[in-house]
Amino acid sequence: MSSPNIRIIICGAFGQMGKMLIRLVDQQEDMVLAGAVDAPNHPDLGQDAGENAGVGRLGIPVVSDLTKVIEDGDVVIEFSAPVPTVEHLRQVAEANRELGQKAMVIGTTGSSEEQLQEISDLAQQVPCLMSPNMSLGVNVLLKAVHLVAKALGDDYDVEVLEAHHNIKKDAPSGTAIRIAEVLADALDRDLQQTGVYGREGMVGARTKKEIGIHAIRGGDIVGDHTILFAGTGERLEVTHRAHSRESFAGGAIRAARWVINAPNGLHDISQVLGL
Repeated sequence: MSSPNIRIIICGAFGQMGKMLIRLVDQQEDMVLAGAVDAPNHPDLGQDAGENAGVGRLGIPVVSDLTKVIEDGDVVIEFSAPVPTVEHLRQVAEANRELGQKAMVIGTTGSSEEQLQEISDLAQQVPCLMSPNMSLGVNVLLKAVHLVAKALGDDYDVEVLEAHHNIKKDAPSGTAIRIAEVLADALDRDLQQTGVYGREGMVGARTKKEIGIHAIRGGDIVGDHTILFAGTGERLEVTHRAHSRESFAGGAIRAARWVINAPNGLHDISQVLGL
């Protein structure tokens, strides 16, 4: 007998990532779309999620309140904004206590330190996987960058450059920040003290311990990240380029399969990959 489908709820259903996720869920043999949520003031609320995503009618209207559909789902996949993400995690945690077997995957970026702390606290009550980038390639890159930084050490200057589309709201990207955190860990540095976010004016010579982080915005760039290791007489560049959002959505689908069987707590996509 085949195992029952994993029932997925998408938060941020009208966004580009939300639409991509709805299309991918519809293609999975072991998943079914159980709910779709977006902002209360969105003009298209009530529209069928499948029709909105271009896969045909699924009988799932997009609603503004997660609590109206939470009973129908097993895993909530969240790609929206920081404020609703925290509220939705709170609602998932409550549903998990009352109904059991509820989990969450968060791909939202741009959260403040306070919001990240609240997410960490709430995740103690629910299996929750959060990653600033769900791409499997990016997460392999993080592992590789840590090894490269460890090997090259302080003899090479390190800079992170990221490029995204012109409607991205947060800068630098969550992925660029995560890369900088990995570099700081490998080089035994405090990113709060050594991170330099862009440069302007007479800033003086580059210090030995700096980790530069720079953001570019333009056009429809899905997401480029380059880590530059610049030494004397040579430089090494490690680059990941996303050609479509499908790589992020595919990682989120894989994360949903994993987190449904995970213990309560905050998890990372690297655990899904065994890294």
